[in-house]
Amino acid sequence: MKCKNVLDWDSYFMALAHLSAERSKDPNTNVGAVIVDEMNRIVSIGYNGMPRNCNDDEFPWEREGGFLTTKYAYVVHAELNAILNSPRPVNGCTIYVSLFPCNECAKAIIQSGIKKIVYESDKYAETDGVKASKKMLLAAGVELIQAPFTCDVKVTITERK
Repeated sequence: MKCKNVLDWDSYFMALAHLSAERSKDPNTNVGAVIVDEMNRIVSIGYNGMPRNCNDDEFPWEREGGFLTTKYAYVVHAELNAILNSPRPVNGCTIYVSLFPCNECAKAIIQSGIKKIVYESDKYAETDGVKASKKMLLAAGVELIQAPFTCDVKVTITERK
């Protein structure tokens, strides 16, 4: 008899987005993203972090201060990392992300041809950046679906020695 307690696709991909977020070294906000094609094949994964070859011990992670002394000048968001690291075009794909995309990521999502965003948290919904993001995404015909993370799977991450 087959197992009946199987994750649905949305829960599976959102769980992968959360697992990917565990790679982020941001002390305040860990975000993960998974891009999936129309056949539920994973195309790319990303998390928020410093650009490739930029040592994350040499760049700031602070949230407050002057622009050049905060993370905001340097961190690549999970969505953009997933788009940029994709081995193929993401046109027509769905992106699963643990936090609703900012306005800069919304531009990249639209320009890359992603057609649907499945997100969990919308904790910055009242900020101008997210309001601009939603305005652009809706104008571009990108489908927005909020799907609370309900996965019962517990992953224990241990450090390798």
